[in-house]
Amino acid sequence: MNIVLLSGGSGKRLWPLSNDVRSKQFIKLFRLSDGSYESMVQRVYRQIRETDPDASVTIATAKSQVSAIRNQLGEHVSVCIEPVRRDTFPAIALASAFLHDRLHVGGEEPVVVCPVDPYVDDAYFEKLKELSDYAAKGGACLTLMGIEPTYPSEKYGYIIPETKDEVSMVREFREKPDLETAENYIKRGGLWNAGVFAFKLSYLLEKAHSLIDFRDYEDLFAKYAALTKISFDYAVAEKEKSIRVLRYAGEWKDVGTWNTMSEVMTERAKGNAIFDDACENVNVVNELDMPILVCGAKNMVIAASGDGILVADKHQSAYMKPYVEKISEPVHFAEKSWGSYTVIDAGCGYLNVKVDLRPGNRMTYHSHEYRREVWTVLSGTGTAVVDGVKTQIGPGDVVKMPAGAKHTVIAESEMIILECQIGENISVKDKTKYPYEGVVDPGIAKADRE
Repeated sequence: MNIVLLSGGSGKRLWPLSNDVRSKQFIKLFRLSDGSYESMVQRVYRQIRETDPDASVTIATAKSQVSAIRNQLGEHVSVCIEPVRRDTFPAIALASAFLHDRLHVGGEEPVVVCPVDPYVDDAYFEKLKELSDYAAKGGACLTLMGIEPTYPSEKYGYIIPETKDEVSMVREFREKPDLETAENYIKRGGLWNAGVFAFKLSYLLEKAHSLIDFRDYEDLFAKYAALTKISFDYAVAEKEKSIRVLRYAGEWKDVGTWNTMSEVMTERAKGNAIFDDACENVNVVNELDMPILVCGAKNMVIAASGDGILVADKHQSAYMKPYVEKISEPVHFAEKSWGSYTVIDAGCGYLNVKVDLRPGNRMTYHSHEYRREVWTVLSGTGTAVVDGVKTQIGPGDVVKMPAGAKHTVIAESEMIILECQIGENISVKDKTKYPYEGVVDPGIAKADRE
């Protein structure tokens, strides 16, 4: 089974844990039996592997999410990188060309496309295998998965099938309706459109070539920024005559808001939280190194991180996006392929960051034009490299990098480093990367780096 997982979107509705760097699918909120936590992308990827160990999984994502994907899923996961965001049709076209030209998937092979972040049980992935089998057999150009509605929702588009059979040809698509119209759609056998569909690879490539002028993956990648933003539904699905839908009646939740996320959290709180006996239906997610005390609250969600604090009625939390968009603070936490960083303190001319570097990993070899940096090793051992000079470092050691110096650090054990950035123009854009000892960073092909 060839699966393309669409990992897009920025973090607005799960603020302050999600942001433009850490989207909702990377937040670790689902507790495992061993006491650790996994994110949505880790959960879905694990469920696919448990259902079909031989599945070929490619994640289609923006450049800004690659580090988090590498951090959470490892260096060897297949990633198709969008140079810029251009909505779902260009993303799927690029991923299809990537499968054909980079992974050498044959044109007659079926491909299943689905979002990376649904909360589902294992039956969902068994249904994906059915979807793949239907696509392989032909009989329709596209095969969709339609979710059996559990209530008349105004949040989803609807697929109206010709019959109420398990598999049916599609009569029409409908946009997000009002409540009365949604009830009517359900009476007609309407299904939620969850953005899950399958096709033979050759079909999608032919469709892409008919709508976009490109030769191959490399050419499409080079032209990607000039493509029109358009969804797959508008560009392809709603115009396709030969299309059928497979019903799915198992567990499926779109956990896009704190309200729906709290429904699937297995515990009342993650992090340091204290509740009095008067609290009812309250969830707390606390990433700060200090306790949160909640007294007498009802039907609320409280979330705290280095980026801010949310205190909201659960229902009202679904409508917070326009208010979050008014917040222009820089991101205080991000996962990288080598570990993570957390902004501790910032002021005029300085920025203090805690760097957590995983064993056997290193930062990119890079320099800064407008700032100098000082590293203080708090724990762990490794090797600092400054302008090609290697130095063994451990707890208490200090490394100074003047502006313009090429530098990196290679961790032998897990390292915690306090990084002080000093300069009048501190910016994430002030960074020039270099090959280290002639070796390009793993997992990113030449076209994907440009």
